[in-house]
Amino acid sequence: MHHVRRAQQIRPKPAYAGTSTRFARCALVDRSVGSVHMGLGMCEMKPGGRVDTHVHSFEESFYILEGEPTLVLDGHGHPLLPGACGLVPVGVPHAWLGPANGAARWIDMMAPQPRAKGEEDDTFFLGPPARFQMNDLDIRDPRSRNLFRMAESDIVLDNLKAGAPVNAPTVSASMATALLAYSGIAVKMLVDRRLDAQLHTMFMVEYQPGGVAQPHDHPLEESYYIMNGEVEAVGDGKRYTLKAGDLFWTGVGCVHAFYNRSKGTVRWLETQSPQLPDRHSYRFSRDWEYLKQKLAGKSRPRRKKG
Repeated sequence: MHHVRRAQQIRPKPAYAGTSTRFARCALVDRSVGSVHMGLGMCEMKPGGRVDTHVHSFEESFYILEGEPTLVLDGHGHPLLPGACGLVPVGVPHAWLGPANGAARWIDMMAPQPRAKGEEDDTFFLGPPARFQMNDLDIRDPRSRNLFRMAESDIVLDNLKAGAPVNAPTVSASMATALLAYSGIAVKMLVDRRLDAQLHTMFMVEYQPGGVAQPHDHPLEESYYIMNGEVEAVGDGKRYTLKAGDLFWTGVGCVHAFYNRSKGTVRWLETQSPQLPDRHSYRFSRDWEYLKQKLAGKSRPRRKKG
């Protein structure tokens, strides 16, 4: 099972009536498209907008696409810039405030999937945000455990060949913060267990020209929001050309693949839920076809000599 939503079909509508102002959201992935794990959406907030303080019985991550909203997380206000991302852990009070100027847009991801109307409540509003302390987002501060910001250089492999100076404005390099590169593909983790996410992950993916992920499937769901460029995607045998602003989702067991046949790079924001298991997270069709042929060859009777 898979789902495609084109950029022109993404139209946020007012959300959280009575507990928000100048805020809108468009559901991108939920049970209406066949998902059982994800609540993915596009959020918009105008200047002076607000979402009142609330808590969830699910965890929520976000990635800022445009504008400068403020996240009030557990009594601390964090002004955010494009590229900022982070996690709101289960049960932690938080609120959103609109930018002083211009609109803000961000992707939010909720796991487990929020409950439908008529089911037990999973979101509880506490009123407008009370007094809070403003804190600039400082990803070098070891106490910043739920927030991050991806710089453009974080996903450029050539920029990482040399050692970073001691005062570099990034988190300290380690296996947990490394850039993963393979088959013309670069992957930069944004929200995972390092930021205390337990139920899902969010990361940035970039394909170089010729980059390819051969047909495969997973024991989990994935979403892909195209940031820029163009890529050919396959889901359940159907082919699509995805461009900036398009959304693609694959369910558990959906055989899918990606091919960058363009002359430029393509980048997308990806989420997974649940998190990858330690083993057998990828099932590549070609590997099992290889085994099938290998076993068939062994089963053929040998000819007798003479």
